[in-house]
Amino acid sequence: MNTLKPTTLIPAKHINNDAVLEVDAHWTKSDTLALICHPNPKAGGTMNNKVVTTLYRFCKKSGMDTVRFNYRGVGRSSGEIEYGNGEYLDSLCVLDWALKQTSAKVLWLAGFSFGGFIACRVADKVLTDRDVNLQKLTLIAPSVERNDLTGLKLPTDTLVIYGDQDEFVRPSSMADFADEFGIRSKVMTGASHFFHGRLSELKELIEK
Repeated sequence: MNTLKPTTLIPAKHINNDAVLEVDAHWTKSDTLALICHPNPKAGGTMNNKVVTTLYRFCKKSGMDTVRFNYRGVGRSSGEIEYGNGEYLDSLCVLDWALKQTSAKVLWLAGFSFGGFIACRVADKVLTDRDVNLQKLTLIAPSVERNDLTGLKLPTDTLVIYGDQDEFVRPSSMADFADEFGIRSKVMTGASHFFHGRLSELKELIEK
């Protein structure tokens, strides 16, 4: 039996007039909205990625209005996969839609891997051009090597979590990123990029 919850298709006119983006939203009438960005779609990343799902479940359990979504060209979302600006615009589209569905005035942003890079760009935009209080940014093994984060403005409460055995993003690069931006970091000893077998520990680090 298929027990997956039905997803929502929202308009995505920034792609084209008929385009849609696939969204999985959980509403609780909270004062906080959580938006989660998924990893690299070119490498098979989707909103159902296990790290994204861990974040999603944490936010739901914490009582937040929680939204995850598929970028263009992924799942039921229209368009073709890009690697950067298109996914950033998709994220802003979903955020603006979500803000109209909720009375929440506080935002909690999160992203895993490539989604961490996208979440950083969204955070910078929100801090300069959105009427919502970006309270926290959580980055899980963010792709800080292949992507330019120069000059971005990030919230004071930004947290980076990564494993010291990450095979896709050098741990030293993530440590340097945290130092450069003056943000907190937590390192999971022995953990890989995808936190295989360590998701419960990852959830505990997010909670602390």
